[in-house]
Amino acid sequence: MSHDALVDEGRAAFRSGDGAAARRAFEAALAERESGAAYEGLGQAHYVLGEYQPAISAYERAYATYRTEGEALGAGNVARMLAWVHGGVFGDWVVQNAWMGRARSLLAEAGGESVEHGWVEMIDALSESDRDRCIERLPTAVAIGRRFGDADLEFDALANLGLMLVVVNRVEEGMLLVDEALAAICAGEVEDLPVIEGCFCGMFLACERTQDVVRAEQWLRAAEDLANRRRLRTVSAFCRTHYGGILTAAGRWEEAEASLTETARLTDRGSPAMRQNALVRLADLRVRQGRLEEAGQLLEGLDQHPYAVRPVAALQLATGNIAQARETLERALRSDAVEIPVGSLLALLVDVHLAAGELEEAAGATSQLEVLAEEVPSDYHRAAAALARGKVCLASSSGDAQLCLEGALTAFSRAHMPVERARARLELAKALAEERPELAIAEATIALDDLERLEAARDADAAAALVRSLGGPARTGPKGVGSLTQREAEVLDLLGHGLSNPEIGERLFISRKTVEHHVGRLLAKLGLRSRAEAAAYATRQAAEGIRD
Repeated sequence: MSHDALVDEGRAAFRSGDGAAARRAFEAALAERESGAAYEGLGQAHYVLGEYQPAISAYERAYATYRTEGEALGAGNVARMLAWVHGGVFGDWVVQNAWMGRARSLLAEAGGESVEHGWVEMIDALSESDRDRCIERLPTAVAIGRRFGDADLEFDALANLGLMLVVVNRVEEGMLLVDEALAAICAGEVEDLPVIEGCFCGMFLACERTQDVVRAEQWLRAAEDLANRRRLRTVSAFCRTHYGGILTAAGRWEEAEASLTETARLTDRGSPAMRQNALVRLADLRVRQGRLEEAGQLLEGLDQHPYAVRPVAALQLATGNIAQARETLERALRSDAVEIPVGSLLALLVDVHLAAGELEEAAGATSQLEVLAEEVPSDYHRAAAALARGKVCLASSSGDAQLCLEGALTAFSRAHMPVERARARLELAKALAEERPELAIAEATIALDDLERLEAARDADAAAALVRSLGGPARTGPKGVGSLTQREAEVLDLLGHGLSNPEIGERLFISRKTVEHHVGRLLAKLGLRSRAEAAAYATRQAAEGIRD
């Protein structure tokens, strides 16, 4: 086949989602002769197959070849793709910005009113330091995309406009635009890979920022369907960190851990910044799980990371460093650079004040949270505000704590946040304890069952203690083989696969000393004498089909 026929064959394979066939066709085309189109197609094929470094190499060759061929438009589009791979996959923002600047310069050569002018307008808008100015300029790019029938430009600009509106707290307005862009993508109107992944990434970021678990879960189902139909990767490494944060909030902790650890491994050598984004979210998950030592290890050297504010403060509170937790949260809330949900910081600050016996300050933070729920309405904000007010009512023996906590329970249910719902149920049990003790025991027991199922160890311990204090049945102990915790069961499984302590530590992101601690405890619980016996035990369990 001729070079051009092979390029056409590769493009057809790519459109059908067959990355391997596309790669073979483009490689065959390049064996005939070099061209920017063939190198670009090869880069797309590598990218779809998750071969990111080869994709970068192919795109760089495409860029150079297009420049030699005098194809400024082709070179400009490849520069956009290189910008996305460097930023979206590896988190190398300096390199991303450099390639985006090159794309702008090349696309600007087209001049006049054209699709290329629309891409330049969008790039320039997103480079604005003034968010309001960015919001003013993006509709121009949307309009140009519509006028010239370029769906890639139209919906990329529309999704970016929606995300910027969310950032300035015009949440409902912004989310509707993000939804529209994603609907167009799922309908097959958009072809450009950076646009597809960028729009989904923007949705994850916006949902994490607003704690909108319901919207994220619905679009995740649509994304999975799209990925299956077109064999695409709709969650890049950068997006996966936000995705992990959403899964954590949704109580889907096993999935969150898988997403975040995969990102950390993918970026272990190539992108320290991306790895840090994953590790601080993994630390947040560990604090929520009650695995405080591991959380502290993950946060070492990362305490100044913007997304580390909540896990750092939560860890300080859990370990009794209340004054430090208060300072961490108040300093972050005074800053204009807070990049994580303000509502979650205010909710934690209420807990810090209550732990310190500062009822007036707790009431003040609750009022701020209630104002936020009015200005940026969402089920999460309403639930967090109601829970905070209920806690303050309980602590001060004033107001209608039961009414507030019932409202929190309902709102957390709507928000699909099961761990937070269980915590609200515990507080409701406390409010019912004096006048309706039997109902209080029932509510606390339901919360205990939910927290054990979700493997929220510290919260489950607190729930068990409350059930006992109310006169209910005591918990019989952890579930699983013997009395192993989840982490001990994970270590046992890896022992069965023949991993050494350092290898187990690397796999689970914990120190060698912590691994030794877990090995010692699981040996004692199972009545085994050595790690060799533990490995044999784990192998037998696996062979018998028993899972801890």
